[in-house]
Amino acid sequence: MARYTGPKTKKARTFGEAIYGFDKAFERKKYPPGQHGQARRRKQRSDYAIQLQEKQKAKYTYGVLERQFRNLFDRASSKKGVTGEVLLQFLEARLDNTVFRMGIAPTRTAARQLVSHKHITVNGIVTNIPSYQLRPGDTIAVRGQSKGMALIKDSVGSKKDGRRFGWIEFNPDKMEGKFLEYPSREQIPEKINEQLIVELYSK
Repeated sequence: MARYTGPKTKKARTFGEAIYGFDKAFERKKYPPGQHGQARRRKQRSDYAIQLQEKQKAKYTYGVLERQFRNLFDRASSKKGVTGEVLLQFLEARLDNTVFRMGIAPTRTAARQLVSHKHITVNGIVTNIPSYQLRPGDTIAVRGQSKGMALIKDSVGSKKDGRRFGWIEFNPDKMEGKFLEYPSREQIPEKINEQLIVELYSK
């Protein structure tokens, strides 16, 4: 499966949640897509269908491909702790996600592009792998020549007094931050039922 590049509102309507952020179109039509819209009668879903949809929601939210997601789950399964929580921690520790959380990019898609185009450094080294797994203490920064980019300046400026995440430290003036620690489940704002994903892969 290639990375999803289709209509984001349609995908959000499928999951019944604005997984890509605030969406005016989604707010107007919060029911599932389809030509019959709200009038369509839907059968009761099986446990498998519910579990599968939760996994798909997590994949599309973080922009991860099937094989990447499975590999992360296998890694989480081999670690001590609650598998579902460890899986979400690994997803949050991805470089592209952290760039998004810091406010350097307005969306995860934009963050992935910034990383791929070599605008981001990790511990002073240019890193162009969006899936790069950060470790506590890693320093993430915008490359010197990239700090003047309109997309980055606008995003950092709009988030200067906005979102703050306890496991991330960010200095908007230096455009530099640090991944302090893996977040606890309570700190992660995404509405994902990770236990359903664990149940799906445990079949």
